[in-house]
Amino acid sequence: QVQLVESGGGLVQVGGSLRLSCAASGGTFGMYAMGWFRQAPGKEREFVANVDQSGGRTSYADSMKGRSTISRDNAKNLVLLQINSLKPEDTARYYCAASWIFDDGGRGDPNYWGQGTQVTVSS
Repeated sequence: QVQLVESGGGLVQVGGSLRLSCAASGGTFGMYAMGWFRQAPGKEREFVANVDQSGGRTSYADSMKGRSTISRDNAKNLVLLQINSLKPEDTARYYCAASWIFDDGGRGDPNYWGQGTQVTVSS
């Protein structure tokens, strides 16, 4: 099965930036659309961003548009999420996910999940 390992989370200040990484193994990376989701305590998991298999098409949650960039490097089996202008409401555990198909807006359910990496934004 596909294994996904996130890294790059941590404690950051409001207005700061963070780059999350997801390393994939156990499958053909280029065959999967990749995405990021997040979940805060007491709230449902929500879509953040995703990218298609080739890296040519991306989509973002409205709250992420203009300050977030998802990218992938198929040669390195990596997907990245750059988040700028971090806000307290960005505090959540961020999960990397792999899907057999690309869904604009992340409407579908991913097939594989990582364990997540915690992002905490404070003043």
